Amino acid sequence: MSAAVMVRALTSAVGRALDGDLVYRFKRSPLTVGAFALTLLFVVVALFAPWLAPYDPFDPAKLDILDARLPPAWRPGGSVKYLLGTDNQGRDVLSVIMYGSRISLAVSLGATGFAMVLGVSLGLVSGYVGGRIDNVIMRLADVKLSFPTILIALMVDGIIRNSLPREVHRDIALYVLILAIGISNWVQYARTVRGSTLVEKNKEYVQAARIIGLSALRIMAQHVLPNVLGPVLVIATLGLGGAILTEATLSFLGLGAPPTQPSLGTLIRIGNDVLFSGEWWITIFPGIYLVTLVLAVNLLGDFLRDALNPKLR
Repeated sequence: MSAAVMVRALTSAVGRALDGDLVYRFKRSPLTVGAFALTLLFVVVALFAPWLAPYDPFDPAKLDILDARLPPAWRPGGSVKYLLGTDNQGRDVLSVIMYGSRISLAVSLGATGFAMVLGVSLGLVSGYVGGRIDNVIMRLADVKLSFPTILIALMVDGIIRNSLPREVHRDIALYVLILAIGISNWVQYARTVRGSTLVEKNKEYVQAARIIGLSALRIMAQHVLPNVLGPVLVIATLGLGGAILTEATLSFLGLGAPPTQPSLGTLIRIGNDVLFSGEWWITIFPGIYLVTLVLAVNLLGDFLRDALNPKLR
């Protein structure tokens, strides 16, 4: 199943949802509007970090080790140059958070997209074809559900890390992270789409498509897929928050983004090493940013789940 076909089907499903009362419900929920505005703010900050950040934290020429571990500007010993203080390398914490959020969001969006494409494709084939293929895919899903998500991600990352030279792994570390998180999150998409496909494939429009001689692949891509993607949007929104936390956890454990490209999880790990020395701002501010981001995304996911559930209308 090509990504282009899935994007068109997802766009069609979103368009049908917007034609209903989704926008009306959204406008009447101040909490959801606030969560959306906050999420949009985080995305804008991440996209335009090179222009919004006070400093470039990855430019060695602009770093001064004498500015390391400065407290926030309002604390004794702080500097107005560094609003949220500096880390152990003299980097401005505010700037590092802005740049780090780019990596966290990019990895999480990439992992969520990969998990969605993989899960929807397998679920569609499983539900439509059935038989042995259905049994194999669902048994793989059952095996995957027997392991915690973080354990699967750790295993995938560890296998690739030990299979490649260190220099090569460093260059593709972010892509490995996307693969590891995506593989650990495909099952919920596959099971949901499979259940919807089992219902849709027996309806009249699918039977008519078979009678006129359309291939199974075309029927799945053009007819069944657009009608089973409604719940996928909800799962993807809720899964995005989980992917952000998984990426932060892997980076905190030192298995995610490299120190030269720190994400929010990497920043928290760096700050945790000196937390009990009194430099609390290095880990607290990235932690607050991470929690607020995940909370805003989860609130949006909860709204979509409730708004798109016909039983709650």
